[in-house]
Amino acid sequence: MNRAITLKSATGTVPGGTLKARHLFTHALAAGLVSLLVLMALVWASPANGASRIKDVVDFEGVRDNMLVGYGLVVGLNGTGDTLADGHFTKQSLQAMLNRMGIKPTDAGLDSDNVAAVMVTTSLPAFSSRGARVDVTVSALGDASSLLGGTLLVTPLMGADGEVYAVAQGQVAVGGFTAGGNAETVTKGVPTSARIANGAIIEREINFDMDAMSSVKLSLRNPDFTTARRIAQAVNAFLGTPASSAQDPSTVELVVPGAYKGQVVNLLTDIEQLRIEPDQIARIIIDEQSGVIVMGENVRLSTVAIAQGNLTIRITETQQVSQPGPFSTTGTTTTVERTDIQVDQDSDARLTVVNDGVSLQEFVNSLNALGIGPRDMITILQAVKAAGALQAEIEVM
Repeated sequence: MNRAITLKSATGTVPGGTLKARHLFTHALAAGLVSLLVLMALVWASPANGASRIKDVVDFEGVRDNMLVGYGLVVGLNGTGDTLADGHFTKQSLQAMLNRMGIKPTDAGLDSDNVAAVMVTTSLPAFSSRGARVDVTVSALGDASSLLGGTLLVTPLMGADGEVYAVAQGQVAVGGFTAGGNAETVTKGVPTSARIANGAIIEREINFDMDAMSSVKLSLRNPDFTTARRIAQAVNAFLGTPASSAQDPSTVELVVPGAYKGQVVNLLTDIEQLRIEPDQIARIIIDEQSGVIVMGENVRLSTVAIAQGNLTIRITETQQVSQPGPFSTTGTTTTVERTDIQVDQDSDARLTVVNDGVSLQEFVNSLNALGIGPRDMITILQAVKAAGALQAEIEVM
């Protein structure tokens, strides 16, 4: 028995035995697959450049932290605190604290090594509300050897204007320790520095009304003319109006459009997700203390020949015993110094030519071919810069 197969379509039930219905269904399925493949090809074909969000390369005006600092006492240490006989400020602080509590100690009674004077620091986040908590860092100020097991007493934290913005107190958490005996001491980390998670309560707010602003300044973290202009162009393209302009390499000024009046937060939320490709000058960073070299991708060289050779002089002193011959009655046994001098001029050193406009990878490969280490590479880079063949800025840390 033959049965007609029916297909569900957008317009109803169509007999599957009809050729026209099958043709329409197959055509629609093929069109959908083609659209999907085209979309996937566009996604895969998009260049993987170094685009970054605007929020990752700029700081918005008014959105900033404020540094707080305070002086306090850590108690409860196991004999690792300050020496009160030598730390006069610790002794005075302890006396002042006890006096406020109605206790009048004598100088002879203050002989504890379980107290340490500390500096307490933290950062007050932007737009923090009263009652919120922040982490604090506690650092020993005197000769305490460890803050392990201590408790920070109530410590007011002040800003640059001298006002108290937060109060800290709590059990300190130390990431290091010190242990030792008469012959050896082992130290891990820094036992004189500690943290208190959520150890400070904000007592004063910093009022700042963003919605009342008529313009906002965007400060670039890495100033650059090209990057500033690209940010302004991206913002203008998004808003559809020339509302932003680059004032200098580090500042882009954004005038709040009429559609965002009183809604500056919404404006910044919209533009901070825009992506731009930051530009940077060709720069080489050198840390001579550790021998670290960091080169930017835009570093280029003119044609130059590089040769590296070391002059090594090795002097070895050896003591030899000289004694008279057998049955000799005139000589004496003595010690004679023997000196051996070896000079190595690296006769296998080669001269390498670096062609004009080579890339960073080619330049590094050329230096590696000479067997040059980081220390010698620093000297070579400085010599190439002095010869005028290095189109990059060298910054020594």
